[in-house]
Amino acid sequence: MSEDIYPEFARMLKRADKERLLGQRGLVLWMYGLSGSGKSTLANALERRLHAEGRFTQILDGDNIRTGLNRNLGFSDEDRAENIRRIAEVAKLFLYAGVVTLASFITPRRALRAAAREIVGPGDFIEVYVRAPYEVCAARDPKGLYARAEKGAVARFTGKDSAFEEPDASDEAVIVDTAADDLAACVGQLYAIVAPRVAPAG
Repeated sequence: MSEDIYPEFARMLKRADKERLLGQRGLVLWMYGLSGSGKSTLANALERRLHAEGRFTQILDGDNIRTGLNRNLGFSDEDRAENIRRIAEVAKLFLYAGVVTLASFITPRRALRAAAREIVGPGDFIEVYVRAPYEVCAARDPKGLYARAEKGAVARFTGKDSAFEEPDASDEAVIVDTAADDLAACVGQLYAIVAPRVAPAG
């Protein structure tokens, strides 16, 4: 950090003050998986359920972020790392404002997910692997990316040209299987985890 930068935190309102105002606790739910696995669909459905119960939420979605904040980044390993770093820092800002934050990003490597967890803080970070095999995602292909990737029109496509690392037992990831379970069941699984965590203490 430059010696000319002076972070200002001491005089600011605390996270607890904002959580009391909102009547909830902040949390970051980080959903990752292959393109087409159902991350954005789950985030939107879960947000609507939480919103209907009076929870203040914010979705951070991969494609949306890449059209704005991260539009200058590509898909090299270095750019992917910077993409996740920026997103995690934004998620942390929302967290400290008491917001239930639903992040939806491919996040293909364990090191990237570990970096996001470290930035946000492990106590406020729930890692969710939205599982669906490559073949299932290719059959869904909601954005036409798999068809384009097969023709070589998408560089470094995750799962084909660029590796995707599934979580192992040490990652403590919640696994939501969208190939085996329908949307209602998957949302219910996530809601059961999130709802008690965001309810106000006491």
